Amino acid sequence: MPSQNEQSTPGWQFAVTSGILGWVLDAFDFFVVIFLLDALAAHFHVEKSAIVWTISITLAMRPVGALIFGALADRYGRKKPLIACVVYFSAATTLSAFAPNYILFFALRALYGIGMGGYWGIGASFAMENAPRERRGILSGMMQGGYPFGYLLASVGMMTIAPHFGWRAMFIVGSFVAVAIVILTVLSSESEAWKMHRMGSIGSIFKTLLQHKRSFFYLLMVMAVMTCLSHGTQDLYPDFLKTLPSIKHALVLGVQPLYGIPILYNIGAIVGALFFGQISERIGRRYSIIAALVVSLLSIPAWAFGGSMAILVLGSFMMQAGVQGAWGVIPAHLNELSPDSVRSLFPGVVYQLGVLIASPAVSFEFLLRDHFGYPWALTLFEGVVIVALIFVFAFGPEQRGRSFRQQ
Repeated sequence: MPSQNEQSTPGWQFAVTSGILGWVLDAFDFFVVIFLLDALAAHFHVEKSAIVWTISITLAMRPVGALIFGALADRYGRKKPLIACVVYFSAATTLSAFAPNYILFFALRALYGIGMGGYWGIGASFAMENAPRERRGILSGMMQGGYPFGYLLASVGMMTIAPHFGWRAMFIVGSFVAVAIVILTVLSSESEAWKMHRMGSIGSIFKTLLQHKRSFFYLLMVMAVMTCLSHGTQDLYPDFLKTLPSIKHALVLGVQPLYGIPILYNIGAIVGALFFGQISERIGRRYSIIAALVVSLLSIPAWAFGGSMAILVLGSFMMQAGVQGAWGVIPAHLNELSPDSVRSLFPGVVYQLGVLIASPAVSFEFLLRDHFGYPWALTLFEGVVIVALIFVFAFGPEQRGRSFRQQ
């Protein structure tokens, strides 16, 4: 492992906190729509499927945002594009609350998708480049753990904010966090790594991207299969819970299992991201990810076939601890494998294109359900995905602890 005698960037805590909070806010603003499907459909007088399409357009626009904001961050620095991205997607979210019709709401969610896709690449590079090298693992886990934390906050907000202030408040409340992120970013130092490797033009940035095709396509494959891992364990699981008659009349944390179980497994996701991010500093990025994947693989019987509430809670908790444990290492791992001069564009684009490529995965998993039933569909799909990922990481590259400031 390389020597770690570089001085920490002054104010690195501000940079890392802004990166983490931005990803929390991004997730919160995304999952708000998922919780409001019925309310939005009734308000705009459309079918629920029409609101689902606004989720699809949000996801489809994410690679566009990764290209735009990633290139800007590699050309002009991390701070200004990060502030612009946060203000942009927060404005699109706030305006969504006041959309007078479905068409405008659809357009605003598409615009939000550009911001959502643009944020991760900038936020991750800004956080990882400013973070002390020996703390990248735990801080990587904290950043990626911000996604399930945002999901968790959205579910809590639906039980606390929406009943008192209405559904529109769910689109507005995040703007206060956006202001905090802007202030933290202003207080942060610009990335020294970016200053050392800055490119002279947008054209040269994209040329550099094309010069690293081998790494690009490897990481694109990684992110596509990693997306199958997360969405394959999350998106249909609440619907699977609805099919279990044994838990219909039970309570979890005083609420219905449909809400209580996801709250618990999102806590597991946050714990997993922090734990495996931290141990990646000791055992390496790949081995930490593989260990997390093994936890998920061993959780499948309880997760998919649990015959009681306790077993289902334990299985889903451990499954998401493993899934997000693997994801918790990704910000550090991707940034360490990315070319220095395109560290915002490169990981951001492979991340968001991976999401786009893997987008049909849940539909395929649902098709398996029609043939084999939910338990076996979940088992077959995720079993193949997890085993494939273990092989991909076992034979893949790693540059743990790599300096971002070497010419």
